[in-house]
Amino acid sequence: MTEYRAVFDAEIAFVNGGGLSARGFRLDVPGPDVGEAAVAELLVRHLGLALVGSVEFPRFEIVAEAHKGSRGVAADASLGTPPGGAGAGTASRLVDLSHPIRAGLVTYPGIPAPSIAPHLTRAASRQVYAPGTEFAIDVITMAGNTGTYLDSPYHRYADGGDLASLELATLVGLPAQVLHLADAAERGIPAEVFFERSAAELAGAAVLLHTGWSRHFGTPEYASGAPYLSEAGARFLIAAGVALVGIDSLNIDDTEGGGGERPAHSLLLAAGVHVVEHLTGLERLPARGARFTAVPPRIEGFGTFPVRAFAELSTPDPGAAG
Repeated sequence: MTEYRAVFDAEIAFVNGGGLSARGFRLDVPGPDVGEAAVAELLVRHLGLALVGSVEFPRFEIVAEAHKGSRGVAADASLGTPPGGAGAGTASRLVDLSHPIRAGLVTYPGIPAPSIAPHLTRAASRQVYAPGTEFAIDVITMAGNTGTYLDSPYHRYADGGDLASLELATLVGLPAQVLHLADAAERGIPAEVFFERSAAELAGAAVLLHTGWSRHFGTPEYASGAPYLSEAGARFLIAAGVALVGIDSLNIDDTEGGGGERPAHSLLLAAGVHVVEHLTGLERLPARGARFTAVPPRIEGFGTFPVRAFAELSTPDPGAAG
């Protein structure tokens, strides 16, 4: 059986600056028709690189040559799970990833801020209930795009599934793959940064993009220069079969260019991939091993609504036998 290797020169750039050059590199490949994009992904995984922004090949060819045992990437579905299964000898810790909502909060410029008003005041309720018993019932008026919120397909497409249609299994306890990109030099998040994660890690996962932009939330600075997911990045994640993509930024798309186009929203929601925007606290999560939950109310005919997003971290149980 004929085996094949890629032979190439490569220029690798990182999103946080710097790069690597390779000359005459040889890498085992599965067949003669493998392209540059696939070899770029194999190379990143083979070298164990992180935060890759781009891989270019000034010279590239596939040759018939016996494999030399290039290091593969383990497709281990149990990655991040302690021996004996999830929860064995561990305790959990919850990390809140949501911004609090309050009257007057500006989430996105141009979208109305929420207002809160009483329907029944405590004073008025004393006329209704027994002595010593009182209640407050309030009314909140707000846009669905307030605070930390989730987009369903209906947000983008008239015939897409609304909030009431979403399956809980796609919203609760998702394995979280966290990309820490706060020191990236460019606003757009490229597909190459995801090459470090295996197909088994990404399939069914919540991919959370930690850009650090949440530090500006609620200030004028939040509205301009925000990081976003590139179209190529969205296409890569869809092909990988992710369940959800979240970002701690103004928008998952570039709102300052493209003539109003929203490729990340359009592609992800068309593929049934949930989008969560305006996350916070992602710096507190490990790259792998957490579980992510973000559940909106079950509202029919509605596409976007705030969520209480949080992550569950497994930590050693001090009382467990070692």
